[in-house]
Amino acid sequence: MTVILRGITWEHPRGYDCQVACSTAFGLLHPDIVVRWEYRSLQAFADAPIEDLAERYDLLVIDHPHIPLAAAAGAFARLDGAGFDDELAALASQSVGRSHESYAHDGHQYGLASDAAAQVSAHRPDLLATPPTTWDEVLELAADGRVVWPLKPIDAYSSLITIAGNRASTGHGEAPTSRPGHFLAEEDTLAALADMRRLAELVPAVNLGQNPIEVAEMLASDDPSAYSPLLFGYSNYSRVTFRPHRLQYGDIPTVAPGSSSAIGDGGGQGLEGAAGSGHPAAHRSVAGSLLGGAGLAVSAHTSHPDEARRYAFWVASAHTQRSVYFDGGGQPGNAAAWDDDRLNRETLDFFRGTRRTLEAAYVRPRTPGYIEFQDRVSPWVTEAVAGRMPEATLARRLNEAAAELLDVAAASPSRPDQPGLPEHPDLPLEASR
Repeated sequence: MTVILRGITWEHPRGYDCQVACSTAFGLLHPDIVVRWEYRSLQAFADAPIEDLAERYDLLVIDHPHIPLAAAAGAFARLDGAGFDDELAALASQSVGRSHESYAHDGHQYGLASDAAAQVSAHRPDLLATPPTTWDEVLELAADGRVVWPLKPIDAYSSLITIAGNRASTGHGEAPTSRPGHFLAEEDTLAALADMRRLAELVPAVNLGQNPIEVAEMLASDDPSAYSPLLFGYSNYSRVTFRPHRLQYGDIPTVAPGSSSAIGDGGGQGLEGAAGSGHPAAHRSVAGSLLGGAGLAVSAHTSHPDEARRYAFWVASAHTQRSVYFDGGGQPGNAAAWDDDRLNRETLDFFRGTRRTLEAAYVRPRTPGYIEFQDRVSPWVTEAVAGRMPEATLARRLNEAAAELLDVAAASPSRPDQPGLPEHPDLPLEASR
């Protein structure tokens, strides 16, 4: 009997084409299993509650901050203790930064890091031989009209996190959400916003409504812009023939003063990712970027959990990630693919060029109110960056919202013991990668 699995992902070759390629190849190995993928726009993903999608699909491409809520709601099947523990251990050892553990909750694994990303930088190598490495250099380039920057609410919020986190990585202020019920000290929010405002005044006004895909499309077209300092990386734009011009991605520029000083404990949640990464000296000036990426989850409601798990583990495996998945347009989450010579050669060193940033990226809190917090405050950040909300007002409202929604002790993804999760969360998927 043929088993048919339905999957849902987002509308981009990085999200959809790779899964179609994988399902085709998987079908050749397992003719009795057919995997059919559907896609939605990023905004449609943002409007669809996880529980609803889990009831309708067997496989879901998801964002890691939703794992605690989905686990509490019983929306996702556990991937540990189901006959794949050896494979799970291998994937843990092949994680890019903290991507793998970000899909764990309360001692169980609910997703596999099939895709890894964080805010990085991008430039047109044919227009810009040497991209900026500091925020001051970014501002100099922006003054010449050559910089673009996604400032749609979720992306402006992500940049605020990244800039504050980078400052904290060298001991200048605290890391965001490092204390329960608290976002940032007012002076740290104001310092990060000042950096953002200085650049926002120099980039095109249209950026206020754009996401990383739209900015990458600008850079890859005949637009005169040549650089973006903070945006989620899309390796597709580094490949031959994908767009008229190729983009080269790299580590984030250093915002923090005194960036040559050694990184400490990161000031709290998220910045301790440098430990054990294999790049011990590299995390001094590029730490703090907000970790994104996407994971593959199995619905707890599927009628075919074994087959769905088999597909998920096959997609996340090192062999598939550096072959079918990448060749189909995907952005692997497996470190074996990030180290692969062919993949780097075909993407202008996308993976090696951004690896330091990924290894030292900030992991968002695992508190039950976090997604609601992020959805509420993100539009405020864009308003403040655009000059339509006083910076002090934003700093105050961020901490007020944190006191309301994040006042639960935040555990790291590897120890996310969080009591009091709602029984039936009805929260949207995050529209950013």
